[in-house]
Amino acid sequence: MPYDLKEIAAISGMPGLYRLVRPTRNGVIVESLDEKAARSVASARNKVSLLQEISIYTQDYDQTVPLTEVFDRIYQQHGNSLALTSKADDRDLTAFMEGIIPDYDRQRVYMSDIKKLVSWYHAVSSRLDYQVPATEEAATTEEAEKPAKKAPQAKSKGADTAGTQQEEAASDEALSTAGIIPAKGESNEPANPEAGDDTQPTKKAKKKA
Repeated sequence: MPYDLKEIAAISGMPGLYRLVRPTRNGVIVESLDEKAARSVASARNKVSLLQEISIYTQDYDQTVPLTEVFDRIYQQHGNSLALTSKADDRDLTAFMEGIIPDYDRQRVYMSDIKKLVSWYHAVSSRLDYQVPATEEAATTEEAEKPAKKAPQAKSKGADTAGTQQEEAASDEALSTAGIIPAKGESNEPANPEAGDDTQPTKKAKKKA
């Protein structure tokens, strides 16, 4: 996977992202995903949401996009130095989201989710290395190992001439989905006013069976 998110988590009541270090009797030791890399203990009362198990709603009610794939799309368009920040104008953030996931669900994905996505990408891209997918590495290696093309040979009169060209399509399999970005409770940001309506579908992280 481009960014390895298996041990990266958002923890309720603790701003930012954390790398899981090891479990303890009362919780888990975590390390902040920033330049300080400060270690602390997240108690069993804290909700730990692994980024690899988070997805974003699309307009297809049964379809979500895994955060790993979302981060890969951002990297393909913006590299690891995204100029946009979570403090940008709402219109710029909306345009950014539309460029990454054109069919994202405008009703179930709040502006606070988009801001959180941008903040998380900055944290991840600044601390983790982008890993080229194995299919791309294999294609590059295969191309480099191909022998040089021979000069065309003269053909006898009437012989058929036909060239062949093979292209390997890049693998773009979607990963399994297991949740959504919670609208609140994962940062110290003010509560999202958009989520105040009790009729709004509740956003919960769904664990893989």
